[in-house]
Parts: sequence; C-alpha cells; structure tokens
Amino acid sequence: MTPAWYPEIGMSFLKQILVALVTVVVAGGLWISFFPGAPEVLSRWGIDWASASVPERTRQEQAGGGFGQQNAIVVSAEIGSSTINDRLSAIGTGRALSTVSVTPFAAGRLNEILVQSGSRVEAGDIIATLDSDTEEIAVDRAQISLEDANSRLERVQALRTSNTVTAVQLNEAQLAVNNARLQLRDAELTLSRRSIVAPISGIVGILPVSAGNYVTAQTEIATIDDRSRIVIDFWAPERFAGMISVGQTVTASSVARPGQSYEGVVSAVDNRIDSQSRTLRIQASIENEDDTLRAGMSFQTQMQFPGDTYPSVDPLAIQWGTDGAFVWLVQNGVARRAPVTIIQRNTESVLVSADFGDANAVVTEGIHSVREGAEVRVVSGPGGAQPQAAISPTDS
Repeated sequence: MTPAWYPEIGMSFLKQILVALVTVVVAGGLWISFFPGAPEVLSRWGIDWASASVPERTRQEQAGGGFGQQNAIVVSAEIGSSTINDRLSAIGTGRALSTVSVTPFAAGRLNEILVQSGSRVEAGDIIATLDSDTEEIAVDRAQISLEDANSRLERVQALRTSNTVTAVQLNEAQLAVNNARLQLRDAELTLSRRSIVAPISGIVGILPVSAGNYVTAQTEIATIDDRSRIVIDFWAPERFAGMISVGQTVTASSVARPGQSYEGVVSAVDNRIDSQSRTLRIQASIENEDDTLRAGMSFQTQMQFPGDTYPSVDPLAIQWGTDGAFVWLVQNGVARRAPVTIIQRNTESVLVSADFGDANAVVTEGIHSVREGAEVRVVSGPGGAQPQAAISPTDS
C-alpha cells in the first residue's frame, strides 16, 4: 500500500527543479547581457544564437567596458624613450708608466749612494757605486798587456820588411794585439758595472739599503717610477667588449682628489674575457705633467657610447597574459593590444622592445574595461592633466 505523502514529496521536488532552472536561465541572460566578453565566449562554444539575441546596444555597452556608457574611461601615460648601455663607469687602479727595480750586476760592498728618496734621475745617471779596487787593477793590467802586444807587433812589422820573420809570426803578433784589446774591454766593462746606473728616467722611491751594506745581484738598490703618465687598469663588463678600442676617450677622477677629472685615452685592450668575472681588462693612460698623481691611486673611470634606445612606459601599463607581457595602446581613441619584451626595469619606468607604430600613449588605469579595437575615453592625458569634462563639478 502506497503512503499518502508520496505524491506531496514528488510535487515539492518538481517545484525545486523548476525554480533552479528558472534561476539558471535568468542568470545566464544577465551574464549574456552585461558581461563584457560573453559574446566571444558563446561564439567559441558554438552558441551563436545566444550571441545574436543580445541587442546591438548591449553589445556596444559591453565593448565600451561598462553598463550604460559608450566608451571605456581610462588613464593614459605617454610613451617615452630611454637609452641604456651608453655609459661605462668602473673603478680602476693607477700605476706609473714604467717602474724599474734597480739591482746591481754583481755582488760587492756598497761604497756610496748618490741619490735620495724622491730624487729625479735621467736614464744613465749613476745612483750608487760598489767597491771596485780589484776591477781597477784588472783594467791597469789589461792596458799594460795591450801596450806590450802593440810594441811586439811593431817590431815584427819592422823585421818583416827584411824577411827576417815569417808571415805566420806577423799574424800571431797581430792576434796577440787583438786579444789584449779584448781583455782591456772586458776589464773596463767589469769596472763599469761596479757603478749602478738608472735604466729609465723617473723618480727614485724609498731606498731600502745604505752605504756599507753588502749586496748581491738580487738585492734591490732602488725603485724608479716614470709617472709622466699614469696608466689605469680597470675592468669592463663583457657587453662593452665590442665597443671599446684603443684610442677612445676616457674620463678619470681620483677618489683622493674629488672634483678634479682628467682626460685620457684607452692605451690597451685585453684579447679575452675573464671567465671568472666575465669582464674585460682595459688600460687607459692619462697625463701627469704636474706630478700630482701617484701609482696605486684609485680612479673612477667613465666612457661614453652611443648605447641602445628603447621605448619607455609606465610600470602600471605592463600586463601579463598567457602569451607573456603586453600593454594597451591608445591610438586615435581606440585601444590596441601590443605584446612587449621587457628589457630593463627602473624605478619609474620600464624599457621594452615592441612595435608601437605611431601610438604615443599607453593605458595605465582602467585596464580591466579595455577591449581590443574598442573606443576609449582618456580622462588623464600624457601630461597628467585632466580635461574639464572629466572633473566632478564643485558646488559653489
């Protein structure tokens, strides 16, 4: 036997289904009528009849980006341009044009030092001497031997005219003279090397030895710096490798002398990139005529290059989609989507690589209501000033 309340349950369930269907239909109609992208979504689903049933005015309102208005209201910003990789700034270390550590040719006791620290010397000047008594004796002995050989040669030549001596004896006498002359030159060279001379012109540094010290061929007597020009060693990032060449202008300022800058030129460029730091070694030369700069100083070096110019947009204009970054352009009052590649982010701008055509502004606010090809109304132009029509009136 069937209970009497079964028909009542069936009727209640049917009413609930009808109410749910009506709710779904009404919600769908509202979504089709007022959601901005509804016609496109229905078209992709193959439901063209629903899109066709939307009134033309409603579709225009959707394209305008809002309910009851024709065009989307947006704020725009001007598209600028910025140049990057146009300047190289690096810290470098200066050194003298030439630096020589002077050592003697032979060992001995240091007799005399003829220069002081800070003295300017010319190439060939004697700066110190070693004991040379033995070498002086050797020179005198070689001179006596040469005189004796010359006298013997003269006698042999005189006897040769009377055929008293043979040609072989004459040749031996001549050979003895030549050997004696070479022995004299050797003794004089050994004696000259007891004097320590400056190999270059420059300034003498602090002397590490004093007269009376015994020195060897490895002992440093003095250091001489030719600082008529200062050579600065600095390292440039590898992206500048193809832009730097010998002869380019360099501006250098000493950290120890702020406010003063010096003009120089690139004197040498290394032939390879350092694999650890990914930098290229550069040498620049600057004049030091007044001798105010010293080796070992640190310098801030700068070089100018043409650089690379890219469009610059407001950071708020950058949007992201499934295919990457893009911006909304405002061109003749119509919105156009343009994909971009971000090159560099700055505090107040973003440098991008993109084809903007003749568009000169991008949308920064009101982006949610912008659609491709839809007309937009800009209420804040590139200069940031709002038109009077867009400003709310103030009661007087």
